[in-house]
Amino acid sequence: MNNCKIISLVVALGLTGGFTGGAQAAGGGAAVSDPNALQGKHFDAKGKPPSTYTVELQNGLRASLPFEDQRDFEEARQGFIAAPPYKQIMAEAGNVAWDMASYEFLLQDKHFDSINPSLQRQALLNMAYGLYEVVPGKVYQVRGYDLANISFIKGDTGWIIIDVLTAKETARAALDFINAQLGKRPVVAVVISHSHADHFGGIRGVVDEADVRSGKVPVIAPAGFMEHAIAENVYAGNAMTRRLFFQYGVLLPRSPFGHVDQSIGKNTASGNLGLIAPNRYISKDFETLTIDGVEMEFQSTPGTEAPAEMNTWFPQFNAFWAAENITGTIHNIYTLRGALVRDALTWSKHINTALYRYGQTAEVMFASHSWPRFGNARIQEVMRTQRDVYANLNNAVLHAANQGVTINEIHNVYKLPESLKSNWAAHSYHGSEEHNSRAVINRYLGYWDANPATLMPLSPRDSAPLYVEMMGGAAKIMAKGQALADQGKYREAYEILNKLVYAEPQNQAAKDLLADVYEQVGYQKESPSVRNSFLAAAYELRHGMPKGVSPKTLGPDMIRGMSTELWLNFLGISLDGSKVAGQHFVFNLNTPDNGEQFVVELSNSTLTNIKGQQAKDADLTLTLNRSDLEQVMARQTTFKELAAAGKARFDGDPQPFTQLMAAMTPFTPNFELLPGTRAE
Repeated sequence: MNNCKIISLVVALGLTGGFTGGAQAAGGGAAVSDPNALQGKHFDAKGKPPSTYTVELQNGLRASLPFEDQRDFEEARQGFIAAPPYKQIMAEAGNVAWDMASYEFLLQDKHFDSINPSLQRQALLNMAYGLYEVVPGKVYQVRGYDLANISFIKGDTGWIIIDVLTAKETARAALDFINAQLGKRPVVAVVISHSHADHFGGIRGVVDEADVRSGKVPVIAPAGFMEHAIAENVYAGNAMTRRLFFQYGVLLPRSPFGHVDQSIGKNTASGNLGLIAPNRYISKDFETLTIDGVEMEFQSTPGTEAPAEMNTWFPQFNAFWAAENITGTIHNIYTLRGALVRDALTWSKHINTALYRYGQTAEVMFASHSWPRFGNARIQEVMRTQRDVYANLNNAVLHAANQGVTINEIHNVYKLPESLKSNWAAHSYHGSEEHNSRAVINRYLGYWDANPATLMPLSPRDSAPLYVEMMGGAAKIMAKGQALADQGKYREAYEILNKLVYAEPQNQAAKDLLADVYEQVGYQKESPSVRNSFLAAAYELRHGMPKGVSPKTLGPDMIRGMSTELWLNFLGISLDGSKVAGQHFVFNLNTPDNGEQFVVELSNSTLTNIKGQQAKDADLTLTLNRSDLEQVMARQTTFKELAAAGKARFDGDPQPFTQLMAAMTPFTPNFELLPGTRAE
């Protein structure tokens, strides 16, 4: 059988048990389903079909990749019990929280030249959704209700839930679904594997906070969970939100020419994100708990996919829960939305520990994304493959770096070993070899390539006009860019066209040509994060940043969970120092209801704080309960209003404090990432 037939067979296999059903998948908020997707029409009037070079590349991949290996599809279907009862999950606010139907174009028995064949295969695997039995009579998953999976362990009297999705609405729908299919059972415990929102945000859909606070329902998480769950969304949260438009393509229609997948799931649900502080933390390398008759050994894996993360071993079932450390992809060492660079070597070592501690006897491996793996030999194969990819990424990149290869070269040098390329578990869908290899060098050596000319470069808007002038002006660059694009030399084309767009941000013809180039690159990429980034950039170059983008706000649970110190740190980030230049101001902050005290000092246009101290010569002492401070943190009231209501007391001169608060910048994610694309 030739490989073009194989890719069609892969798609056709998706049309049987476990891949159809009540189509649920991708919230994301502003994204929409493309009504032309089933007809294969482009959603954008300016959009272009795949070029002959893109088609040639896709055909080459169809001929060279191991599409005959069907094991992932068999495992993704195994244990299928039922499809969801409805097409969409609605959010309490009235919007669609989750909509798998918008991806049904993927179920056509055809390949799309606008999608990398490997990515199309992954996108189809992520169409396996519904209720699944993972360990007969004991472990179940509801998949395809959010970016992550929600897992249910059947205890003696109720459900132990592992990871609770992003939103209250999708988590509640999943719990209702399994109860309807298998009989209603109470939730007796929740395990949160790590500190990313798609694993804890749905907590209020499955438990009551009073039951957690009283200890009736244990909520178990790794040490450091609360700090990392909140800090990542605060310090650079506004910038991450804007960059998320690119990595997750949240404003791209679901279409063969737009958003097709997010590698570890279809997309993220758009509903009520909650947070309830755990009442039990795992702090040792290995800890064992027995809850409702189910024994669990937790393996702490800090510094892997998340700063606070843990795997879980179920000895009674010979089942290993791999959290997000081992899924159907090689993950991000550097995630494009922005985050701290991860440690590929540490990640590999934690997988190796799990392989030798649990992988020798495990018969089932399941995780917070993707599909389970069954049988000991298969589990060991996948664990070794992913262990070796992360270790090779670390070791081979540093090997090259120690021979002089720089951060600006490594993505053109590093290649996965041939022995791994034929294994689907070694493919970088969420990550990519290009941006992960750069991340390894950045972690150890930083962003500088040791060329003095790049240590303090001109900003792109300042350097671009020089390049354009030396290249002979816009007309010559456009002609050369078009010629390069016509030859399929897309990277060379965007190298020079990007300079022109920065130099002439109102040159729509240049932006359109650059968008055409970006679009072809997006079509070709295996990683949806990279694909989305190029396609989203193409859309913004053609049409500008979409209007009506609202600022990201932290929900009440995140505000309550934020430490006062973290909030004060964020005030330091929010401060526009130029507005308080030359001022010096010291104030004490007291919150009697929780006994906290801080000294906050403004000096040298910088705001600092220290916990557990009070300044004797403070200009002002501000006293209010932490519970009232949270209303200010959520921007629901002001200090002045609290003082008028008798809930805050100012001892000293409040005028400098008022000036300080007036110098705070309210961040909104509507800034340009590309020149000439600002929203009106």
